[in-house]
Formats: sequence, structure tokens, C-alpha cells
Amino acid sequence: MSADERRESVIRAAVIEFSRGGYNGTSTEAIAKRVGVSQPYLFRLFPGKQAIFLEAARRCCQDVTEVFRRASEGLQGEEATKAMGDAYQALIADDPEKLLMQMQMYVAVAAAEAAGDREFGEALRAEWMEMYDVANLAMGADVDETTQFLAYGMLINVLVSMGFKPDHRVWAGFYEEVQPK
Repeated sequence: MSADERRESVIRAAVIEFSRGGYNGTSTEAIAKRVGVSQPYLFRLFPGKQAIFLEAARRCCQDVTEVFRRASEGLQGEEATKAMGDAYQALIADDPEKLLMQMQMYVAVAAAEAAGDREFGEALRAEWMEMYDVANLAMGADVDETTQFLAYGMLINVLVSMGFKPDHRVWAGFYEEVQPK
């Protein structure tokens, strides 16, 4: 396996491990073990734990952005909004680590910012803004609709990450409200 292929394996493993344990609760040893490499080899691929986390978080944002991009291709307005919403729901149902990694990313950025590390947050905010821009363009550059779409998306993230099942009363009326008229 080439170094690039091994790096890719590390990023995929890091998404799984960090999504479950967060930044502080995940050891580089656990990531190395999941990939099947030694910890010293891991640090030949990445300079440190924060770099691994940053790449895993970036990948998560990029994957969501790509899901939005593909789902909305050739569509606009309400059709694009519905397609992106459906595609996102399928993504987090099929790959729940993506959702949990997003949640861990928000916590890690807040902690880094509180400790005075603005670079970490800047890098992840840039990825998030790319996701926002893709959604915004698909919706005809309507800032209000994009804001509402992403706000509902964040609510879905919170409900799913907290384990609320789709038939729970907290979801009642939600889908009717979210779906375009």
C-alpha cells in the first residue's frame, strides 16, 4: 500500500474513532490499531493528533458538500432543497460516523478557540463555508432559504445524535414543516 493509500486509510479510521470518542477521548494508538500500522508510522504520515483530527473533520465536511453538489446537480430552488435534504438524510443513515464526526468537530473547534487556537477553527470554518456556498447556489442564492435549510439540518443532527427514533413525538410535524410546499 502506498503512503497516499495508507493516509486515506488513516483518515477513514480517524473518522470512525473520533466520531465515537471525540478529540480528547481518542488515542492515536486506537487509530493506528484500526488501520493496522504502528503509532510511529502514523506520525510519519501526519505530524500529530490534531493534524489527523483536522483531516478527518475536513473529509467529513467535504463528503457532505459533495453529497449536496451531486444531489442538486441540474436542479434549482425547491427541487434542489428537497434533493439535498433527502441525500443528507441518506448519508447520515448509511454512515452515522459522518454525523457524529460533525458533532465532534463543533466541540473540538469550540475547545481549540477557547484555548486560543484560531487556526484550527479557521480551517474547519472554510470547509463549512464551502458546504454552505454549494447549498446556497443550489437554492438560487437565497440566504434565508439556505439558513433555514441548514438550521433544520442541524436540528436533525442533534435529534439523530441524541438517539431520537423517527417515530418519536419530537419529530411530529417536522417533516411536513421541512418539506417544500
